Amino acid sequence: MTASGDVTRSPRLLLLIPNRFYRTEDFLNAARRHEVTLTVGCPVRSPLTALTEDGILLVDFADHCRATDSIVRFAARHSLQAVVGVDETTTWIAANAARALGLKHNAPHAVATAHNKYRWRCALLRSGLPTPDFSLLPIGADVELAAASQHYSCVLKPLDLSASRGVIRADDCPTFIDAVDRITPIIKQASRHTDILVENFVAGPEIIVEAKLTDGKLRPLAIFDKPGTTDGPYFEEHMLITPSRLAEDLQQACIETVAAAAAAVGLRHGPLHTELRIDQGTPIPIEIAARSIGGLCSRVLRFDNNMTLEDLIIGDALGITMPSKSRVSAAGVMMIPIPQSGVLKAVHGVALARACPQITDVRITIPVGQLVLPVPEGDRYLGFIFAAGDTPEIVQTALQNAHRKLSIVIR
Repeated sequence: MTASGDVTRSPRLLLLIPNRFYRTEDFLNAARRHEVTLTVGCPVRSPLTALTEDGILLVDFADHCRATDSIVRFAARHSLQAVVGVDETTTWIAANAARALGLKHNAPHAVATAHNKYRWRCALLRSGLPTPDFSLLPIGADVELAAASQHYSCVLKPLDLSASRGVIRADDCPTFIDAVDRITPIIKQASRHTDILVENFVAGPEIIVEAKLTDGKLRPLAIFDKPGTTDGPYFEEHMLITPSRLAEDLQQACIETVAAAAAAVGLRHGPLHTELRIDQGTPIPIEIAARSIGGLCSRVLRFDNNMTLEDLIIGDALGITMPSKSRVSAAGVMMIPIPQSGVLKAVHGVALARACPQITDVRITIPVGQLVLPVPEGDRYLGFIFAAGDTPEIVQTALQNAHRKLSIVIR
């Protein structure tokens, strides 16, 4: 580790991560491959200290001003070339700190807009981009009146939560009222806001566009189909498979829509994760995030020279050119769903699932003995199944076969 006050010979990057972040080791490995000095910024001391020789910086993510000040003080003692966040909270702190340090960054207000689903919809509307009708419902408002005046079907969601937490479809007044009753405690527990976004439900297949921005120019990295996506009432993620089976012209339309949506928000740098639905041939942006894909899903992506998505993120942050052409024929991941609430007692059949043809790995990420909750209350997956093959169809079948080998015991 470089002594305090010394200038590092290799570029130093500060990676801001929450306590529960699956891909920390992937980022650390990418940093080592490129001889980047990586310091991890996290809210508490953790086992991460044993993973990195370049230190831990304690950052109070709950206090944005205090977090920025601690990063600026750290930069005064070390040569710091980039600050990178990995989720909605840390990307805003990273943008604010990078602005204070004069480093390449997204405008903090752009990151905040992407993170707030209501502000995001307003930005799309101002830019003339397709968006469903939407409104804001404050917690404590007259729910019966709101339900009576609502156009159905609609989707209710917290403004700033991810992984489909608190997202519920309502088809009539009673289900609207029930949804508000169910979402309200979730918001009070986990959200910074006290409002619910209500938007018209968008039918059609759902996809993800994973991309990166460099000085406002968008470069797509992968388009994922989401087979098995439900139309509600809850919206648990299930499978992601790339390359997409959409027609080429529709894929291009999706990419153009994502580029326009990022510009409407004001995002210009770094990774971009966007979800869309295809409504009668028109791509409709559903959500956007100034970060990369969540969970362990990035592990399905490999680029020229065996580069990972984490390699690309670190390289872009430091201005290092990285190959970004996918080198896999087809790949996919299944987020193992949680079938019911309770305490996880066991997961049987992991070795059998891992031995299935085309399966490259199976990871159970929730330890036995922990309470597990499905969506809409929960925001975690039981684990991840990975597959690779010659075609998306082969990959999808492999994931389904492997999942059938698992027996999940929850009581």
